[in-house]
Amino acid sequence: MEGCSKMKTQIFKISFWTMGIELLRLHFLCKTWIRAPNIVFPVEFISLRRLELFSQATEILQFFENSDSRDINIEIASASLQPFTEHQWRLNQDTKINEARKRAVTIHISDRQGIGLQGAAIRVELVSKDFPFGSAIANTIIGNSPYQATIRPTVGRLFHIFEQMIIDHTFKSYLSQKWFTERFNAAVFENELKWDATEHKQGQVNYTIPDQMLEFIRANQIIARGHNIFWENPKYIPKWALNLTGPDLESAVNSRIQSLMNKYKEEFIHWDVSNEMLHFDFYEERLGPNATLQFFKTAHWADPLATLFMNEFNVVETCSDVDSTVDAYVSRMRELKRGGVFMDGIGLQGHFDVPNCPLMRGVLDKLATLGLPIWLTEVDISNKFSKETQAIYLEEVLREGFSHPAVNGIILWTAMRQGGCYQMCLTDSDFNNLPAGDTVDKLLKEWETGILEGQTDEHGSYSFFGFLGEYKLTANYGTKTVDSTFSLSRGKETKHFNIQL
Repeated sequence: MEGCSKMKTQIFKISFWTMGIELLRLHFLCKTWIRAPNIVFPVEFISLRRLELFSQATEILQFFENSDSRDINIEIASASLQPFTEHQWRLNQDTKINEARKRAVTIHISDRQGIGLQGAAIRVELVSKDFPFGSAIANTIIGNSPYQATIRPTVGRLFHIFEQMIIDHTFKSYLSQKWFTERFNAAVFENELKWDATEHKQGQVNYTIPDQMLEFIRANQIIARGHNIFWENPKYIPKWALNLTGPDLESAVNSRIQSLMNKYKEEFIHWDVSNEMLHFDFYEERLGPNATLQFFKTAHWADPLATLFMNEFNVVETCSDVDSTVDAYVSRMRELKRGGVFMDGIGLQGHFDVPNCPLMRGVLDKLATLGLPIWLTEVDISNKFSKETQAIYLEEVLREGFSHPAVNGIILWTAMRQGGCYQMCLTDSDFNNLPAGDTVDKLLKEWETGILEGQTDEHGSYSFFGFLGEYKLTANYGTKTVDSTFSLSRGKETKHFNIQL
């Protein structure tokens, strides 16, 4: 099996009407599953409703299970199993993209008396995209001016060696920045904000590197996610903190969160507060069951305008991880909300092996019912595949994510650092595109309006269908020219703009 775009069997949409009053679990057991042997969809039956699910299978058995041992009555009607071909699935994605990411626009050009001018020349350019699409970055993105300023070799040959090293590093930083800024409008620091990076030794807090990376972000008008305040996995907790308990650990975590949040208040649009807390619970084991709850409350108090996220792996990537099912994610979010947490965002990391597009859509659909922004925060494809296969699978994931109306942003986990990337690189070390980079460029070109040129019709109007974002408009009629700008935000009705010449 080669993934969603290489399906040897079809995708099926299973749908039926149901009526009941119980909280149930709907199980699908399939004789021949392409991705997983058992998918469980929790369904709240409040009233008559139509349930639609997507799956990849050849034979399907479905059954209902209530949440306790009581007898229940459920009515099922009009069950159907609709097959989708690869082409139909792509058309459906494109339709969803047109509905969620684009909007119809009509520009009216008239004279001072309001009479429409036919034949006015129109030039429209998308200058800033609305949808945040970006990548992780590492400290290799920044220049090395402090290092340049302090090198003072006294030996001639050594000086030239160091000089060439500095030149090479600076040029690589320039290429990295250029490649990044030509494509992306969002970023996240791969490791540089994590606790062990900023306080490797207790009490010695150093924000020099993230400060420099933030300068690059500001200079290029890029938005950035804050990743992360705490990481529950003991492997990535500062070694000195691993041995702390009770009041000492509580003092250390309070110092960490206050220092970080006060330092970077209102600088980052999001904060991953307690990373991967469905899989690990270091702090709650040592500080009690309300430790995570307190982290979120303190973070909100320190930076009320930041969107606070859960951030977890294997929610959207697979259904085989029992620790991070979509139900477990929703349950933990509701638990925190009951405790008074200001939970504002859903972070799905997206470290994929072979993508399962129907599963991905089903998980996103369920999480979308919470009404919170969803971000794919760390998207990549396992390096156990060839670079060509990584590119194929990456396209499948990006198309599915971009086409879902509840997904508000996508970040790739493709920071180029010394030694390469975590799992998947977009370029080689000289910033020449690899297959995954070509995929990104292809999709970015497909998902932009570009430059449009035309003339107004007999009514003095010019219409187009454009991606959401900021536009620059030039209208010319005879000797008169007007330059203007307009914003295109999400909406179902046609957006109208009026220009007088």
